Amino acid sequence: MKKIACMLADGFEETEALETVDILRRAGFHVDLVSIEKEIVRGSHDIKVVSDRLINDDLIDYDLIFLPGGLPGATNLKADDRVLDLLRKFDEKGKWIAAICAAPSVLAAAGIIKHRKLTSYPITATDRTYDEAEYLEDLVVIDGNLITSRGVATVPEFALTLVNLLGGDAPKLHKAMLFHLLD
Repeated sequence: MKKIACMLADGFEETEALETVDILRRAGFHVDLVSIEKEIVRGSHDIKVVSDRLINDDLIDYDLIFLPGGLPGATNLKADDRVLDLLRKFDEKGKWIAAICAAPSVLAAAGIIKHRKLTSYPITATDRTYDEAEYLEDLVVIDGNLITSRGVATVPEFALTLVNLLGGDAPKLHKAMLFHLLD
């Protein structure tokens, strides 16, 4: 069974984290909510979530690391050297790394976006965060082992893309969750 670590810091975007985790669990994957600080993590809309575990070195055994956006959640992830080191290790091993909304900025802080394609929450013309990357406005962008997406409205497509990449049955789940009614 594939294992996924969803990294949480105070100020995370609840919908991006929890809907993605829900879809991944529906697909049959093991997903742990991993806090960088304490067991109970407060989201950007003041929803408290109990994490499954705290960050430690064991996370390299996971198949995918997922960073939800939200502010100051992404800023808090970006400020944690353990998260940045983990992202570098995952990238060196070619393991899946997924980030949505503001969280691709954490990938930039880890130094793993150079000459890569990615997307994020819309940026301003003066924002230099992604200067080393090729910035796209697609809903979901895959470049090698990096998967990025735009924000709350793109969560279903993002999560189902992750299901597909991890070998799950995304079309079956798409239909079972009634997303096909929106097509």
